[in-house]
Amino acid sequence: MSMFCFQCQEAAKGIGCTIKGVCGKTSDVANLQDTLLFVLKGISWYNEKLRVQKLNLAKVDKFVFDGLFSTITNANFDKESFSKRIIKALQLRSELHSRCLAANIQLPKSLPDFAAWNGSTVEEFEYKAKEVGILSTENEDIRSLRELVIYGVKGLAAYAEHAWNLGKSNDDIFAFMQRALVATTEDLAVDELVTLTLETGKYGVEVMALLDAANTETYGNPEATKVNIGVRNNPAILISGHDLKDMEDLLQQTEGTGVDVYTHSEMLPAHYYPAFKKYDHLVGNYGNAWWKQTEEFERFNGPILFTTNCIVPPKSNAGYTERIYTTGASGLEGAIHIADRKDGKTKDFSKIIEHAKRCETPEQIESGEITGGFAHAQVFALADKIVDAVKSGAIRKFFVMAGCDGRIKSRDYYTQFAEQLPADTVILTAGCAKYRYNKLPLGDIGGIPRVIDAGQCNDSYSLAVIALKLKEVFELNDINDLPIAYNIAWYEQKAVIVLLALLSLGVKNIHLGPTLPAFLSPNVANVLIENFGIGGITEVERDLEMFLETSVS
Repeated sequence: MSMFCFQCQEAAKGIGCTIKGVCGKTSDVANLQDTLLFVLKGISWYNEKLRVQKLNLAKVDKFVFDGLFSTITNANFDKESFSKRIIKALQLRSELHSRCLAANIQLPKSLPDFAAWNGSTVEEFEYKAKEVGILSTENEDIRSLRELVIYGVKGLAAYAEHAWNLGKSNDDIFAFMQRALVATTEDLAVDELVTLTLETGKYGVEVMALLDAANTETYGNPEATKVNIGVRNNPAILISGHDLKDMEDLLQQTEGTGVDVYTHSEMLPAHYYPAFKKYDHLVGNYGNAWWKQTEEFERFNGPILFTTNCIVPPKSNAGYTERIYTTGASGLEGAIHIADRKDGKTKDFSKIIEHAKRCETPEQIESGEITGGFAHAQVFALADKIVDAVKSGAIRKFFVMAGCDGRIKSRDYYTQFAEQLPADTVILTAGCAKYRYNKLPLGDIGGIPRVIDAGQCNDSYSLAVIALKLKEVFELNDINDLPIAYNIAWYEQKAVIVLLALLSLGVKNIHLGPTLPAFLSPNVANVLIENFGIGGITEVERDLEMFLETSVS
Protein backbone atom coordinates (compact mmCIF):
# COMPACT_ATOMS: atom_id res chain seq x y z
CA MET A 1 0.00 0.00 0.00
CA SER A 2 1.77 3.16 -1.23
CA MET A 3 -1.05 5.54 -0.15
CA PHE A 4 -4.52 5.49 1.32
CA CYS A 5 -7.29 7.90 0.40
CA PHE A 6 -11.06 7.45 0.58
CA GLN A 7 -12.24 11.06 0.71
CA CYS A 8 -14.21 11.09 -2.57
CA GLN A 9 -17.00 9.05 -4.15
CA GLU A 10 -14.57 7.37 -6.56
CA ALA A 11 -12.64 5.56 -3.80
CA ALA A 12 -11.36 2.38 -5.43
CA LYS A 13 -13.68 -0.62 -4.95
CA GLY A 14 -15.72 1.52 -2.57
CA ILE A 15 -12.94 1.13 0.00
CA GLY A 16 -10.03 3.44 -0.79
CA CYS A 17 -7.26 4.17 -3.27
CA THR A 18 -4.01 2.46 -2.28
CA ILE A 19 -1.73 2.70 -5.34
CA LYS A 20 -2.93 5.76 -7.23
CA GLY A 21 -6.05 7.87 -6.86
CA VAL A 22 -8.86 7.21 -9.31
CA CYS A 23 -8.90 11.02 -9.54
CA GLY A 24 -5.37 10.88 -10.97
CA LYS A 25 -3.56 11.76 -7.74
CA THR A 26 -0.21 9.98 -7.46
CA SER A 27 0.85 8.30 -4.24
CA ASP A 28 3.58 10.85 -3.53
CA VAL A 29 1.12 13.73 -3.80
CA ALA A 30 -1.39 11.87 -1.61
CA ASN A 31 1.27 11.33 1.05
CA LEU A 32 2.41 14.96 0.95
CA GLN A 33 -1.20 16.02 1.43
CA ASP A 34 -1.42 13.82 4.53
CA THR A 35 1.72 15.39 5.95
CA LEU A 36 0.52 18.90 5.18
CA LEU A 37 -2.73 18.17 7.02
CA PHE A 38 -0.70 16.84 9.97
CA VAL A 39 1.32 20.08 10.22
CA LEU A 40 -1.83 22.20 9.80
CA LYS A 41 -3.16 20.51 12.93
CA GLY A 42 -0.02 21.65 14.76
CA ILE A 43 -0.42 25.19 13.47
CA SER A 44 -4.04 25.16 14.62
CA TRP A 45 -3.03 23.86 18.05
CA TYR A 46 -0.67 26.80 18.62
CA ASN A 47 -3.04 29.36 17.11
CA GLU A 48 -5.86 28.18 19.36
CA LYS A 49 -3.74 28.95 22.40
CA LEU A 50 -2.83 32.36 21.01
CA ARG A 51 -6.47 33.08 20.17
CA VAL A 52 -7.40 32.82 23.86
CA GLN A 53 -5.17 35.83 24.51
CA LYS A 54 -6.17 37.52 21.24
CA LEU A 55 -2.64 37.06 19.90
CA ASN A 56 -3.60 34.85 16.97
CA LEU A 57 -2.48 35.87 13.50
CA ALA A 58 -4.83 36.51 10.56
CA LYS A 59 -2.25 35.09 8.16
CA VAL A 60 -2.61 31.77 9.95
CA ASP A 61 -6.33 31.64 9.13
CA LYS A 62 -5.61 32.12 5.44
CA PHE A 63 -2.75 29.64 5.42
CA VAL A 64 -4.90 26.99 7.07
CA PHE A 65 -7.94 27.32 4.83
CA ASP A 66 -5.81 27.63 1.69
CA GLY A 67 -3.81 24.56 2.68
CA LEU A 68 -6.96 22.56 3.35
CA PHE A 69 -8.49 23.71 0.06
CA SER A 70 -5.43 22.47 -1.84
CA THR A 71 -6.05 18.93 -0.54
CA ILE A 72 -9.64 18.72 -1.85
CA THR A 73 -10.19 16.12 -4.56
CA ASN A 74 -9.17 17.33 -8.03
CA ALA A 75 -7.75 20.63 -6.78
CA ASN A 76 -3.98 20.23 -6.79
CA PHE A 77 -1.81 17.49 -8.28
CA ASP A 78 1.51 19.34 -8.08
CA LYS A 79 4.08 17.59 -5.90
CA GLU A 80 6.38 20.61 -5.76
CA SER A 81 3.50 22.81 -4.62
CA PHE A 82 2.83 20.56 -1.63
CA SER A 83 6.49 20.30 -0.71
CA LYS A 84 6.68 24.11 -0.62
CA ARG A 85 3.49 24.31 1.43
CA ILE A 86 4.86 21.90 4.03
CA ILE A 87 8.09 23.90 4.33
CA LYS A 88 6.08 27.11 4.82
CA ALA A 89 3.80 25.33 7.27
CA LEU A 90 6.75 24.20 9.41
CA GLN A 91 8.17 27.72 9.37
CA LEU A 92 4.81 29.19 10.39
CA ARG A 93 4.36 26.61 13.14
CA SER A 94 7.81 27.49 14.50
CA GLU A 95 6.85 31.18 14.49
CA LEU A 96 3.69 30.39 16.45
CA HIS A 97 5.66 28.31 18.95
CA SER A 98 8.00 31.26 19.57
CA ARG A 99 5.02 33.59 19.86
CA CYS A 100 3.49 31.35 22.53
CA LEU A 101 6.72 31.34 24.51
CA ALA A 102 7.04 35.12 24.24
CA ALA A 103 3.50 35.48 25.59
CA ASN A 104 4.26 33.13 28.50
CA ILE A 105 1.64 30.66 27.29
CA GLN A 106 2.23 27.43 29.13
CA LEU A 107 3.07 24.55 26.80
CA PRO A 108 3.45 20.90 27.83
CA LYS A 109 7.01 19.68 28.39
CA SER A 110 6.42 16.97 25.85
CA LEU A 111 4.84 18.57 22.80
CA PRO A 112 2.43 16.57 20.64
CA ASP A 113 4.11 15.19 17.54
CA PHE A 114 2.09 17.44 15.23
CA ALA A 115 3.42 20.44 17.17
CA ALA A 116 7.04 19.32 17.28
CA TRP A 117 7.96 17.10 14.30
CA ASN A 118 10.31 18.59 11.75
CA GLY A 119 11.55 17.62 8.33
CA SER A 120 13.29 19.32 5.45
CA THR A 121 13.20 17.00 2.44
CA VAL A 122 10.47 15.59 0.24
CA GLU A 123 11.56 12.11 1.26
CA GLU A 124 11.08 12.95 4.94
CA PHE A 125 7.70 14.51 4.20
CA GLU A 126 6.51 11.44 2.32
CA TYR A 127 7.84 9.06 4.96
CA LYS A 128 6.03 10.93 7.72
CA ALA A 129 2.73 10.33 5.95
CA LYS A 130 3.06 6.60 6.63
CA GLU A 131 2.90 7.38 10.36
CA VAL A 132 0.19 10.06 10.35
CA GLY A 133 -2.12 9.17 7.46
CA ILE A 134 -5.76 8.14 7.69
CA LEU A 135 -5.07 4.57 8.80
CA SER A 136 -3.02 5.75 11.80
CA THR A 137 -6.37 5.87 13.63
CA GLU A 138 -6.97 2.16 14.26
CA ASN A 139 -10.58 2.21 15.53
CA GLU A 140 -12.65 2.35 12.33
CA ASP A 141 -15.59 4.21 13.91
CA ILE A 142 -13.37 6.89 15.44
CA ARG A 143 -11.47 7.08 12.14
CA SER A 144 -14.73 7.43 10.24
CA LEU A 145 -16.02 10.28 12.38
CA ARG A 146 -12.68 12.08 12.44
CA GLU A 147 -12.47 11.95 8.66
CA LEU A 148 -16.09 13.05 8.31
CA VAL A 149 -15.23 16.14 10.36
CA ILE A 150 -12.01 16.76 8.43
CA TYR A 151 -13.77 16.51 5.07
CA GLY A 152 -16.46 18.86 6.30
CA VAL A 153 -13.76 21.30 7.40
CA LYS A 154 -12.13 21.02 3.95
CA GLY A 155 -15.46 22.07 2.46
CA LEU A 156 -15.62 24.96 4.94
CA ALA A 157 -12.14 25.99 3.86
CA ALA A 158 -13.11 26.15 0.19
CA TYR A 159 -16.07 28.43 0.79
CA ALA A 160 -14.17 30.54 3.33
CA GLU A 161 -11.46 31.18 0.74
CA HIS A 162 -13.94 32.38 -1.89
CA ALA A 163 -15.52 34.73 0.66
CA TRP A 164 -12.09 35.96 1.78
CA ASN A 165 -11.18 36.82 -1.80
CA LEU A 166 -14.21 39.12 -1.87
CA GLY A 167 -13.36 40.77 1.44
CA LYS A 168 -15.65 38.75 3.71
CA SER A 169 -14.41 36.82 6.71
CA ASN A 170 -15.68 35.50 10.01
CA ASP A 171 -13.26 34.82 12.85
CA ASP A 172 -15.68 32.40 14.50
CA ILE A 173 -15.54 30.19 11.40
CA PHE A 174 -11.73 30.27 11.34
CA ALA A 175 -11.60 29.50 15.05
CA PHE A 176 -13.92 26.54 14.59
CA MET A 177 -11.96 25.14 11.65
CA GLN A 178 -8.79 25.14 13.69
CA ARG A 179 -10.49 23.82 16.82
CA ALA A 180 -12.04 21.00 14.81
CA LEU A 181 -8.69 20.03 13.30
CA VAL A 182 -7.17 19.81 16.77
CA ALA A 183 -10.18 17.87 18.05
CA THR A 184 -9.50 15.12 15.50
CA THR A 185 -6.21 14.46 17.33
CA GLU A 186 -7.85 14.14 20.74
CA ASP A 187 -9.24 11.07 22.45
CA LEU A 188 -12.89 11.93 21.93
CA ALA A 189 -15.67 9.39 22.34
CA VAL A 190 -18.04 8.53 19.51
CA ASP A 191 -20.87 10.68 20.87
CA GLU A 192 -18.51 13.66 21.22
CA LEU A 193 -17.38 13.24 17.63
CA VAL A 194 -21.00 13.02 16.45
CA THR A 195 -21.67 16.32 18.24
CA LEU A 196 -18.59 17.82 16.55
CA THR A 197 -19.84 16.57 13.19
CA LEU A 198 -23.16 18.39 13.60
CA GLU A 199 -21.32 21.50 14.78
CA THR A 200 -19.31 21.32 11.58
CA GLY A 201 -22.61 21.41 9.70
CA LYS A 202 -23.72 24.46 11.68
CA TYR A 203 -20.61 26.32 10.56
CA GLY A 204 -21.26 25.03 7.06
CA VAL A 205 -24.50 27.01 7.05
CA GLU A 206 -22.64 30.06 8.36
CA VAL A 207 -19.84 29.92 5.79
CA MET A 208 -22.28 29.48 2.91
CA ALA A 209 -24.29 32.44 4.18
CA LEU A 210 -21.04 34.42 4.37
CA LEU A 211 -20.13 33.52 0.80
CA ASP A 212 -23.65 34.24 -0.42
CA ALA A 213 -23.38 37.73 1.07
CA ALA A 214 -19.93 38.20 -0.46
CA ASN A 215 -21.15 37.18 -3.92
CA THR A 216 -24.41 39.12 -3.93
CA GLU A 217 -23.05 42.30 -2.33
CA THR A 218 -20.22 42.34 -4.87
CA TYR A 219 -21.97 41.19 -8.03
CA GLY A 220 -25.71 41.56 -7.32
CA ASN A 221 -28.38 38.90 -6.85
CA PRO A 222 -28.40 36.21 -9.56
CA GLU A 223 -31.14 36.64 -12.14
CA ALA A 224 -32.95 34.16 -14.33
CA THR A 225 -30.66 34.01 -17.36
CA LYS A 226 -30.42 32.17 -20.65
CA VAL A 227 -26.81 31.18 -21.31
CA ASN A 228 -25.44 30.57 -24.79
CA ILE A 229 -23.71 27.20 -25.29
CA GLY A 230 -22.45 27.93 -28.78
CA VAL A 231 -19.27 29.77 -29.84
CA ARG A 232 -18.24 32.72 -31.95
CA ASN A 233 -15.21 33.43 -34.13
CA ASN A 234 -12.70 34.96 -31.70
CA PRO A 235 -9.74 33.50 -29.79
CA ALA A 236 -10.82 32.67 -26.27
CA ILE A 237 -10.02 31.62 -22.70
CA LEU A 238 -12.01 28.95 -20.86
CA ILE A 239 -12.32 29.56 -17.12
CA SER A 240 -13.17 26.67 -14.82
CA GLY A 241 -13.57 26.18 -11.08
CA HIS A 242 -15.54 28.36 -8.68
CA ASP A 243 -13.77 31.62 -7.80
CA LEU A 244 -15.78 34.65 -8.93
CA LYS A 245 -13.04 37.13 -8.01
CA ASP A 246 -10.77 35.40 -10.51
CA MET A 247 -13.58 35.67 -13.05
CA GLU A 248 -13.85 39.40 -12.41
CA ASP A 249 -10.10 39.97 -12.76
CA LEU A 250 -10.00 37.99 -16.00
CA LEU A 251 -12.98 39.79 -17.54
CA GLN A 252 -11.54 43.20 -16.69
CA GLN A 253 -8.16 42.34 -18.21
CA THR A 254 -9.56 40.75 -21.38
CA GLU A 255 -11.92 43.63 -22.12
CA GLY A 256 -11.01 45.26 -25.43
CA THR A 257 -8.31 42.69 -26.26
CA GLY A 258 -10.32 40.74 -28.82
CA VAL A 259 -10.19 37.67 -26.56
CA ASP A 260 -13.50 36.10 -25.54
CA VAL A 261 -14.16 34.33 -22.25
CA TYR A 262 -16.24 31.17 -21.81
CA THR A 263 -17.21 29.51 -18.55
CA HIS A 264 -16.79 25.81 -17.90
CA SER A 265 -18.60 23.48 -15.50
CA GLU A 266 -19.05 25.10 -12.06
CA MET A 267 -18.21 28.57 -13.39
CA LEU A 268 -21.45 28.56 -15.42
CA PRO A 269 -23.39 30.51 -12.71
CA ALA A 270 -21.14 33.55 -13.22
CA HIS A 271 -23.49 34.39 -16.10
CA TYR A 272 -26.35 34.85 -13.64
CA TYR A 273 -24.79 37.81 -11.78
CA PRO A 274 -25.75 41.33 -12.99
CA ALA A 275 -22.19 42.64 -12.63
CA PHE A 276 -20.88 40.20 -15.24
CA LYS A 277 -23.62 40.85 -17.79
CA LYS A 278 -21.94 44.10 -18.88
CA TYR A 279 -19.04 42.19 -20.43
CA ASP A 280 -19.93 41.50 -24.06
CA HIS A 281 -16.93 39.21 -24.43
CA LEU A 282 -18.32 36.82 -21.76
CA VAL A 283 -19.78 34.72 -24.53
CA GLY A 284 -21.31 31.65 -22.92
CA ASN A 285 -20.63 28.25 -21.37
CA TYR A 286 -18.49 25.66 -23.12
CA GLY A 287 -18.93 21.98 -22.48
CA ASN A 288 -20.36 20.01 -19.61
CA ALA A 289 -19.38 18.76 -16.17
CA TRP A 290 -15.72 18.62 -15.14
CA TRP A 291 -15.10 14.97 -16.00
CA LYS A 292 -15.70 15.50 -19.73
CA GLN A 293 -12.83 17.96 -20.03
CA THR A 294 -10.43 15.38 -21.44
CA GLU A 295 -12.43 15.31 -24.68
CA GLU A 296 -13.80 18.86 -24.68
CA PHE A 297 -10.60 20.80 -23.92
CA GLU A 298 -8.93 19.45 -27.05
CA ARG A 299 -11.63 21.10 -29.12
CA PHE A 300 -11.70 24.42 -27.28
CA ASN A 301 -8.29 25.30 -28.81
CA GLY A 302 -7.56 28.18 -26.39
CA PRO A 303 -5.98 28.23 -22.92
CA ILE A 304 -7.87 26.93 -19.89
CA LEU A 305 -7.72 28.59 -16.46
CA PHE A 306 -8.43 26.49 -13.36
CA THR A 307 -9.33 28.68 -10.42
CA THR A 308 -10.06 25.83 -8.00
CA ASN A 309 -10.74 22.10 -8.03
CA CYS A 310 -12.30 20.12 -10.92
CA ILE A 311 -9.00 19.31 -12.66
CA VAL A 312 -8.57 15.99 -14.47
CA PRO A 313 -4.84 15.43 -15.09
CA PRO A 314 -4.48 15.14 -18.89
CA LYS A 315 -2.96 12.11 -20.51
CA SER A 316 0.62 12.44 -21.69
CA ASN A 317 -0.46 12.66 -25.33
CA ALA A 318 -3.24 15.21 -24.73
CA GLY A 319 -3.05 18.13 -27.14
CA TYR A 320 -4.13 20.74 -24.60
CA THR A 321 -1.60 20.12 -21.80
CA GLU A 322 0.49 23.17 -22.61
CA ARG A 323 -2.65 25.32 -22.60
CA ILE A 324 -3.47 24.71 -18.90
CA TYR A 325 -3.06 27.46 -16.32
CA THR A 326 -3.78 27.21 -12.58
CA THR A 327 -4.20 29.74 -9.82
CA GLY A 328 -5.13 29.89 -6.14
CA ALA A 329 -5.21 26.54 -4.34
CA SER A 330 -5.21 24.61 -7.63
CA GLY A 331 -2.11 23.10 -9.17
CA LEU A 332 -0.95 20.66 -11.83
CA GLU A 333 2.55 19.56 -12.65
CA GLY A 334 3.66 21.23 -15.88
CA ALA A 335 0.90 23.86 -15.81
CA ILE A 336 1.66 27.58 -15.59
CA HIS A 337 0.63 28.84 -12.17
CA ILE A 338 -0.61 32.43 -11.84
CA ALA A 339 0.45 33.98 -8.55
CA ASP A 340 -1.90 35.20 -5.84
CA ARG A 341 -2.91 38.84 -5.42
CA LYS A 342 -0.58 41.09 -3.47
CA ASP A 343 -1.32 44.32 -1.63
CA GLY A 344 -4.94 44.36 -2.78
CA LYS A 345 -4.04 44.34 -6.47
CA THR A 346 -5.62 42.10 -9.11
CA LYS A 347 -4.01 38.92 -10.36
CA ASP A 348 -1.92 39.30 -13.49
CA PHE A 349 -3.55 37.33 -16.31
CA SER A 350 -1.47 38.91 -19.09
CA LYS A 351 0.38 35.67 -19.87
CA ILE A 352 -2.79 33.65 -20.49
CA ILE A 353 -4.32 36.50 -22.50
CA GLU A 354 -1.30 36.69 -24.81
CA HIS A 355 -1.40 32.90 -25.12
CA ALA A 356 -5.05 33.06 -26.17
CA LYS A 357 -4.27 35.52 -28.97
CA ARG A 358 -2.00 32.92 -30.57
CA CYS A 359 -4.65 30.18 -30.54
CA GLU A 360 -7.35 29.14 -32.98
CA THR A 361 -10.96 29.92 -32.16
CA PRO A 362 -13.03 27.34 -30.24
CA GLU A 363 -14.67 24.50 -32.14
CA GLN A 364 -18.41 24.45 -31.62
CA ILE A 365 -19.56 21.28 -29.85
CA GLU A 366 -23.20 22.19 -29.23
CA SER A 367 -25.62 25.05 -29.72
CA GLY A 368 -28.61 26.60 -28.02
CA GLU A 369 -29.15 27.93 -24.53
CA ILE A 370 -29.54 26.72 -20.96
CA THR A 371 -31.39 28.59 -18.23
CA GLY A 372 -30.32 29.22 -14.64
CA GLY A 373 -30.01 31.93 -12.04
CA PHE A 374 -32.67 30.86 -9.56
CA ALA A 375 -30.91 31.65 -6.30
CA HIS A 376 -33.09 32.57 -3.32
CA ALA A 377 -33.76 36.21 -4.31
CA GLN A 378 -34.99 35.21 -7.76
CA VAL A 379 -37.13 32.39 -6.37
CA PHE A 380 -38.63 34.74 -3.77
CA ALA A 381 -39.64 37.00 -6.66
CA LEU A 382 -41.63 34.02 -7.97
CA ALA A 383 -42.87 33.05 -4.50
CA ASP A 384 -46.53 33.86 -5.04
CA LYS A 385 -46.62 31.90 -8.28
CA ILE A 386 -44.85 28.92 -6.66
CA VAL A 387 -47.10 28.92 -3.58
CA ASP A 388 -50.20 29.08 -5.77
CA ALA A 389 -48.90 26.21 -7.89
CA VAL A 390 -48.34 24.08 -4.79
CA LYS A 391 -51.73 24.92 -3.28
CA SER A 392 -53.54 24.22 -6.54
CA GLY A 393 -51.74 20.90 -7.00
CA ALA A 394 -49.97 22.04 -10.17
CA ILE A 395 -46.71 21.29 -8.32
CA ARG A 396 -46.91 18.06 -6.37
CA LYS A 397 -43.35 17.87 -5.12
CA PHE A 398 -39.91 19.44 -5.32
CA PHE A 399 -36.82 17.27 -5.73
CA VAL A 400 -33.50 18.62 -4.51
CA MET A 401 -31.00 17.08 -6.91
CA ALA A 402 -28.02 19.27 -6.02
CA GLY A 403 -24.44 18.10 -5.68
CA CYS A 404 -21.66 16.84 -7.91
CA ASP A 405 -21.37 14.99 -11.15
CA GLY A 406 -18.82 12.26 -11.81
CA ARG A 407 -17.61 9.92 -14.49
CA ILE A 408 -18.88 6.49 -13.46
CA LYS A 409 -21.60 4.96 -15.62
CA SER A 410 -24.06 4.52 -12.75
CA ARG A 411 -24.54 8.31 -12.65
CA ASP A 412 -26.79 7.90 -15.70
CA TYR A 413 -29.32 7.19 -12.95
CA TYR A 414 -29.74 10.93 -12.37
CA THR A 415 -30.54 11.64 -16.01
CA GLN A 416 -33.08 8.82 -16.07
CA PHE A 417 -34.52 9.96 -12.75
CA ALA A 418 -35.04 13.50 -14.08
CA GLU A 419 -36.56 12.20 -17.32
CA GLN A 420 -39.02 9.98 -15.48
CA LEU A 421 -40.13 12.52 -12.86
CA PRO A 422 -43.85 13.29 -13.26
CA ALA A 423 -44.68 16.53 -15.06
CA ASP A 424 -46.07 18.03 -11.82
CA THR A 425 -42.67 17.95 -10.08
CA VAL A 426 -39.83 20.49 -10.01
CA ILE A 427 -36.08 19.91 -9.65
CA LEU A 428 -34.13 22.23 -7.33
CA THR A 429 -30.42 22.01 -8.13
CA ALA A 430 -27.01 23.55 -7.52
CA GLY A 431 -23.56 22.27 -8.38
CA CYS A 432 -22.37 20.36 -11.43
CA ALA A 433 -24.87 17.53 -10.85
CA LYS A 434 -27.21 19.61 -13.02
CA TYR A 435 -25.28 18.70 -16.16
CA ARG A 436 -27.02 15.32 -16.01
CA TYR A 437 -30.36 16.97 -16.86
CA ASN A 438 -30.09 20.74 -17.41
CA LYS A 439 -30.22 20.34 -21.19
CA LEU A 440 -33.25 18.05 -21.20
CA PRO A 441 -36.53 19.49 -22.56
CA LEU A 442 -38.37 19.22 -19.23
CA GLY A 443 -40.51 22.32 -19.81
CA ASP A 444 -42.21 24.39 -17.13
CA ILE A 445 -45.27 24.51 -14.87
CA GLY A 446 -47.23 27.68 -15.46
CA GLY A 447 -44.05 29.58 -16.29
CA ILE A 448 -42.04 28.02 -13.45
CA PRO A 449 -39.08 26.09 -14.92
CA ARG A 450 -39.02 22.42 -13.99
CA VAL A 451 -35.27 22.75 -13.39
CA ILE A 452 -34.57 25.57 -10.94
CA ASP A 453 -30.79 26.05 -10.97
CA ALA A 454 -29.47 28.04 -7.99
CA GLY A 455 -25.85 28.00 -9.16
CA GLN A 456 -22.62 26.48 -7.82
CA CYS A 457 -22.35 23.79 -5.13
CA ASN A 458 -21.96 26.51 -2.47
CA ASP A 459 -25.27 27.95 -3.68
CA SER A 460 -26.95 24.94 -2.11
CA TYR A 461 -27.38 27.52 0.65
CA SER A 462 -30.06 29.09 -1.55
CA LEU A 463 -31.94 25.81 -1.62
CA ALA A 464 -31.90 25.71 2.19
CA VAL A 465 -33.11 29.32 2.36
CA ILE A 466 -35.89 28.52 -0.11
CA ALA A 467 -36.96 25.51 1.96
CA LEU A 468 -37.01 27.57 5.17
CA LYS A 469 -39.05 30.27 3.43
CA LEU A 470 -41.59 27.72 2.19
CA LYS A 471 -41.82 26.30 5.72
CA GLU A 472 -42.68 29.79 6.94
CA VAL A 473 -45.20 30.45 4.14
CA PHE A 474 -47.02 27.18 4.72
CA GLU A 475 -46.84 27.69 8.49
CA LEU A 476 -45.23 24.34 9.16
CA ASN A 477 -43.46 23.37 12.36
CA ASP A 478 -41.01 20.98 10.73
CA ILE A 479 -38.97 21.53 7.57
CA ASN A 480 -39.45 17.83 6.82
CA ASP A 481 -43.21 18.39 6.36
CA LEU A 482 -42.54 20.29 3.15
CA PRO A 483 -43.24 18.60 -0.21
CA ILE A 484 -39.49 18.34 -0.81
CA ALA A 485 -37.47 15.17 -1.39
CA TYR A 486 -33.66 15.05 -1.37
CA ASN A 487 -31.91 12.88 -3.95
CA ILE A 488 -28.38 14.25 -3.98
CA ALA A 489 -25.34 13.17 -5.98
CA TRP A 490 -22.02 13.65 -4.22
CA TYR A 491 -18.38 13.49 -5.24
CA GLU A 492 -16.02 15.45 -3.01
CA GLN A 493 -15.61 17.33 0.25
CA LYS A 494 -17.69 20.40 -0.58
CA ALA A 495 -20.62 18.05 -0.99
CA VAL A 496 -19.80 16.72 2.48
CA ILE A 497 -20.15 20.15 4.10
CA VAL A 498 -23.41 20.74 2.21
CA LEU A 499 -24.74 17.46 3.60
CA LEU A 500 -23.65 18.32 7.15
CA ALA A 501 -25.20 21.78 6.78
CA LEU A 502 -28.54 20.26 5.80
CA LEU A 503 -28.38 17.86 8.76
CA SER A 504 -27.66 20.75 11.12
CA LEU A 505 -30.81 22.47 9.82
CA GLY A 506 -32.83 19.40 10.75
CA VAL A 507 -33.36 18.03 7.24
CA LYS A 508 -33.93 14.29 7.27
CA ASN A 509 -34.32 11.45 4.78
CA ILE A 510 -31.60 12.65 2.42
CA HIS A 511 -30.60 10.07 -0.17
CA LEU A 512 -27.01 10.07 -1.41
CA GLY A 513 -25.61 8.46 -4.51
CA PRO A 514 -24.39 6.87 -6.55
CA THR A 515 -22.77 5.23 -3.50
CA LEU A 516 -22.56 6.06 0.18
CA PRO A 517 -19.15 7.44 1.26
CA ALA A 518 -16.40 4.86 1.73
CA PHE A 519 -15.24 6.75 4.82
CA LEU A 520 -18.45 5.87 6.68
CA SER A 521 -17.87 2.78 8.78
CA PRO A 522 -20.88 0.44 9.10
CA ASN A 523 -21.58 1.70 12.63
CA VAL A 524 -21.32 5.38 11.68
CA ALA A 525 -23.50 4.79 8.63
CA ASN A 526 -26.10 3.20 10.92
CA VAL A 527 -26.03 6.24 13.22
CA LEU A 528 -26.76 8.48 10.21
CA ILE A 529 -29.49 6.14 9.00
CA GLU A 530 -31.19 5.77 12.38
CA ASN A 531 -30.98 9.42 13.45
CA PHE A 532 -31.28 11.26 10.14
CA GLY A 533 -32.79 8.79 7.70
CA ILE A 534 -29.76 8.94 5.39
CA GLY A 535 -30.19 6.49 2.54
CA GLY A 536 -28.68 5.44 -0.75
CA ILE A 537 -30.19 4.99 -4.19
CA THR A 538 -31.42 1.83 -5.90
CA GLU A 539 -33.28 1.73 -9.23
CA VAL A 540 -34.98 4.76 -10.77
CA GLU A 541 -38.49 3.26 -10.84
CA ARG A 542 -38.24 1.93 -7.30
CA ASP A 543 -36.84 5.20 -5.92
CA LEU A 544 -39.46 7.27 -7.70
CA GLU A 545 -42.20 5.18 -6.14
CA MET A 546 -40.61 5.62 -2.71
CA PHE A 547 -40.16 9.40 -3.06
CA LEU A 548 -43.67 9.96 -4.39
CA GLU A 549 -45.46 7.98 -1.68
CA THR A 550 -46.03 11.22 0.26
CA SER A 551 -47.86 13.78 -1.86
CA VAL A 552 -48.90 17.35 -1.15
CA SER A 553 -52.26 17.54 0.53
